[in-house]
Amino acid sequence: MKAVHFGAGNIGRGFVGLLLHEAGYEVVFADVADALISQLASADSYEVHEVGENPAAKTVDGFRALNSGTQEAAVVEEISTADVVTTAVGPHILKFVAPVIARGLAARNASLPALQVMACENAINATDLLREEVRAAWDDSAGGLDAVAVFANTAVDRIVPNQAPGQGLDVTVETFHEWVIDRTPFGANAPVIPGATFVDELGPYIERKLFTVNTGHASAAYFGYQAGLEKISDAMADPAVAAKVRAVLDETKELLVAKHGFAEAEQEAYVQKILSRFTNPHLPDTVVRVGRAPMRKLSRHERFVGPAAELAERGTTPVALLDAMSAALRFDDGSDDEARELAETLATLDAAEATRKITGIGTEHPLFGELLRLVSERKAEL
Repeated sequence: MKAVHFGAGNIGRGFVGLLLHEAGYEVVFADVADALISQLASADSYEVHEVGENPAAKTVDGFRALNSGTQEAAVVEEISTADVVTTAVGPHILKFVAPVIARGLAARNASLPALQVMACENAINATDLLREEVRAAWDDSAGGLDAVAVFANTAVDRIVPNQAPGQGLDVTVETFHEWVIDRTPFGANAPVIPGATFVDELGPYIERKLFTVNTGHASAAYFGYQAGLEKISDAMADPAVAAKVRAVLDETKELLVAKHGFAEAEQEAYVQKILSRFTNPHLPDTVVRVGRAPMRKLSRHERFVGPAAELAERGTTPVALLDAMSAALRFDDGSDDEARELAETLATLDAAEATRKITGIGTEHPLFGELLRLVSERKAEL
């Protein structure tokens, strides 16, 4: 079995690539980072160091690596005979890998089973986005796209912090991981990946992860940044910050239980597990790294505004989520492009315009007044 994986970075090597390797796939890494691909191509193996409860070191070998920019024809050839294609490149990069996937699909022998394609990105229904990009690049003269490919959405979760200098190809990750895959597109031919969980309805799991892990992680970062703390584990060791993060997850728990029918005890256990992950002192994750890209994190269907808006629509005014958004508006790390964009938006637009641009919430929404108050307060400080 062979898997072509786009994205040879820390998540690609330390999460998706590892699980594919453990499932028995020969993994072909594809990336445009020439130095990284050269290093992988010349290496026999690398180590994934899992830290936290039950730490372990796992060896990944038997892989190959190609530069998808300069060796595109070779990547196309690999896709033409692959069983699985996965990505971990970032949702905004999917449009660049899609034409290569389309070419590989067009080159497949008609006798081969449909290629199984899964985008493993930190975004809701990223595979749907990839499928549409592949369809846009598809040449109809090659036949029907649905006859040669099966696209399945996934939800992925593993904390992979910035790596220590000089670590080379080795990757340090937390012990916890979750790769949930929608089994329904595959019919009776779902791939066998022991490290993944297959479900019939993915939506609730995607939102549970986004509104618990991502919301909580970003909350710890922004509250920690306000408190002058360096690492996420430092932030969670501060009782005041930890209490604020816990309050945020109480509000998202209320929404998830009401909306998706998760048992309250089940969701509480999930929250407790997530909070324990954030306190892992072996993960040198900084509040600046986790807090970067505040414009995206404050956008309409993301980790803060998304659940806060739904609570407001259900008649509940969130308190802790608004507090977290207030902290996010004060993330002013000058090295982050979106932090600078946020500062410019707050400085140049009036409060109502800035609120709409940052959050995507219109004046008619029941949450708009509270968001306008946060933005107005932040503008008054500048």
